[in-house]
Amino acid sequence: MSGIPPSGEQFVIGFGDQAAMISIVGATLRQYQIGGRDVIDGFPLEGRSVDGRGQVLLPWPNRLGGGRYTFNGTSTRAPLNEPDRGNAIHGLVRWLPWELVSLDPSAVTLECALWPQPGYEWPVLTRLTYRVGSAGLVVSSEVTNRGDDAAPLGVGFHPYLTVGTIIDQAHLLVPAGTRVLADDDGLPTGREPVTGTDYDFRALRPIGPMRLDTAYTDLIRDEGGRAVAVLSGNDVEPTVRLWVDNSFGHLMVYTGDSVGDPERRRRAVAIEPMTCPPDAFRTGTDLLSVEPGATWRGEWGIDPT
Repeated sequence: MSGIPPSGEQFVIGFGDQAAMISIVGATLRQYQIGGRDVIDGFPLEGRSVDGRGQVLLPWPNRLGGGRYTFNGTSTRAPLNEPDRGNAIHGLVRWLPWELVSLDPSAVTLECALWPQPGYEWPVLTRLTYRVGSAGLVVSSEVTNRGDDAAPLGVGFHPYLTVGTIIDQAHLLVPAGTRVLADDDGLPTGREPVTGTDYDFRALRPIGPMRLDTAYTDLIRDEGGRAVAVLSGNDVEPTVRLWVDNSFGHLMVYTGDSVGDPERRRRAVAIEPMTCPPDAFRTGTDLLSVEPGATWRGEWGIDPT
C-alpha cells in the first residue's frame, strides 16, 4: 500500500521463529506469529483495529455505565463510545499516537501521556514494552501518576487468541473460580461460583456452541503467582497459553459472537487481562488508586507452545 497505514508507524520485533508487529496508534499488538502461524487474530496493515483487536484498555477496561463516576469527590463523565448500550468502553488511549522510547530487534517500548480531560481528570504516563524471546511474548506495563492527587486506574489488554480453527471445535481452560454476572448492557449485577455451571472451564474442555462475553475472577495461580488460560485446537492444531501475573485479577473471555464482520465471528477467543471487572470506576470493585508519584506495574504474556 502507499501512504501511511491507518494504524500509523509499525514496529517489527522478532526472536527465532517468533515475530510481532506493534502499531504506534494505541500501542496496539497488530500481529504475533510463531513459525509463520498466527497466534493472535489481529488486523491487516491496510486496516485499523476493529472489535478491540490487540488494543490497550486504559485508564479503564471494558464498560463504564453511563460514562459517569465520582472518585475522591471528583465527578466526571466520559464520552459514550458504546452508544447503543449507553456505555463508555475500553478507556481513552487506544486511538492515541504513542511515542517511541526504544526499539531493538526483540523489543519495543512505547509511552503515552494522558492529560486531564472530560472523562478522566488525572495526568498519568503509561510505558509499555513488548518483548519476544525464549519465554514467548511478554508485555510489561507501568503507569505513573504525575499529578498531585490519587488517580483511579484500571488496566486491560484485548488480544484475540487463535488456533486456526473455528472455536466450536476448540478447547478452553479458564483458571477462575468465579464469574461476574451481567445485565443486557454488559454491566455487573453480581457474582457466582462457576462450580456446577456451564461457565466452569477450570479443566480444559470443548467450547462447542457456548457463547461467552464473561468476566472471570478468583484466578487460580501457580507457585510463581501466574494464572494461565489455555486455548487448544484438535489433535493436529496447536495450543496457545496466555498468562497474567498477580497484578491482573480478572480475565474477560469473549467468543466473538457479535464482532462487526460476520465472517470473523467465532474465529478466535479474546482472553483479556484486566486489573478490575467492568464498571469498576462506578462500583469501586478492585479499582486501583495510584498515589501521586507512584507507579503501578504488571506483566502478561503468551507462551511459545
